[in-house]
Amino acid sequence: MQKETSLTDNYIQKIYEKWCKAGKKPKLKCVTYGCQANVHDSEKICGLLYKMGYEACESEEEADLIVYNTCCVRENAENRVFGNLGQLKKLKAENKDLKIILCGCMVQQDAIVEKIRKSYPFVDVIFGTFNLHRFPELLYTNIETNSQIIDIWQDAKEIADDLPAMRQHKFKASVNIMHGCDNFCSYCIVPYVRGRERSRPPEAIIKEIEALAADGVVEVTLLGQNVNSYGKGLESNINFADLINKVAKITGLKRIRFLTSHPKDFSDELIAAIKNNSNICKSVHLPLQSGSTAVLDRMNRKYTKESYLALVKSLRDAVSNIAITTDIITGFPYETDEDNEETIDVLKKVRFSGAFTFIYSKRSGTPAAAMDCQIDEETTKRRFDKILNALNPIIYEISQSHIGHTYEVLAEEPSKSDDTLITGRLDDNSLVHFKGDTSLIGQFVTVKITDCKTFYLIGEIIE
Repeated sequence: MQKETSLTDNYIQKIYEKWCKAGKKPKLKCVTYGCQANVHDSEKICGLLYKMGYEACESEEEADLIVYNTCCVRENAENRVFGNLGQLKKLKAENKDLKIILCGCMVQQDAIVEKIRKSYPFVDVIFGTFNLHRFPELLYTNIETNSQIIDIWQDAKEIADDLPAMRQHKFKASVNIMHGCDNFCSYCIVPYVRGRERSRPPEAIIKEIEALAADGVVEVTLLGQNVNSYGKGLESNINFADLINKVAKITGLKRIRFLTSHPKDFSDELIAAIKNNSNICKSVHLPLQSGSTAVLDRMNRKYTKESYLALVKSLRDAVSNIAITTDIITGFPYETDEDNEETIDVLKKVRFSGAFTFIYSKRSGTPAAAMDCQIDEETTKRRFDKILNALNPIIYEISQSHIGHTYEVLAEEPSKSDDTLITGRLDDNSLVHFKGDTSLIGQFVTVKITDCKTFYLIGEIIE
């Protein structure tokens, strides 16, 4: 990617010089929808804009450039983007120089791009998931021509990960180890908008993380749509367990996390790596989606209820204190009340520490969207409520089990609801609030848990 990178740098410099001549420090507002991969992409977009002379601001009203990094996994996320675009039309009318950028998964769909072209012509630049590195060139072209620029690639030519990033936190970072997905779950549009699996060379990953650790990063999260399948297609014979063992040896890293794991590829070698490396967090996000083998088959998940429970047993036999979180979809086509009860049965047996629960969202172009017997909204909502009613007491009981114990907590940020509190996380990813000031942010502090709510802990610092 050396040639592409040099072109990117060239356009960055041109825009930077324009702002220098104007004697202005332009402001940017980036709004991210969707998963952690999108959050990390936004860090790169902001990193590019920072090098162009932009600085972040709090509100869209004061911005000179607004980025919407979009998600298309669920219809609700798309509706929010379109609703917010309607509000931006007013800002654009008031400020003709305002630049509006739309990127990410949602705009990889032809129908969406056509809708934006016709109904939202005030959007300045539209690009997708495969050509983020070309953003400076696209923005420069728009600045020079004042015409709408649309550049959507249908597949990835090469991986461009050597881009600057404006990290949300100096002390922790996310690192892409692979892109795309080969699983083609029948409800999921991700393989169509993110492409097929492409693993980064291990040398590039290790080099990036070593640089982050040298810059003060103590916690790193390895990202991929299915990190467990890392290594396929690479010249070197390496899998995810091999990679994470290498990462665990990097000096300065105190915590290593990874997202997301597919149950069908979770190996015994990976379980051993979690057990044997103290800096690999004892927390695993393991999407279930459904506890019914029949539903899992229609979802094309390639595992059964029984094999999922067996995997959980293997994890807990090896790492007794491991925290397991999950994803659950309710209302998938053909789902019955009995299928829903199977999911509740798994919840009770596994005892998840947390879960992202979703009502099935029909995505055009996926096999599930064409299935007969789509479940009506009332039935889906009733089943969804039953799942929450079974799940939340379990999560609360697990939170309660922390009370009276002392843990090492990474202080991350001030509480959004109380500026006398600091928010941090335990090794098991539990969220905890405790009294403290901002000087603690980025440090590991010893905290005793004194109370809890369902989804977070309350503690006090032990001097």
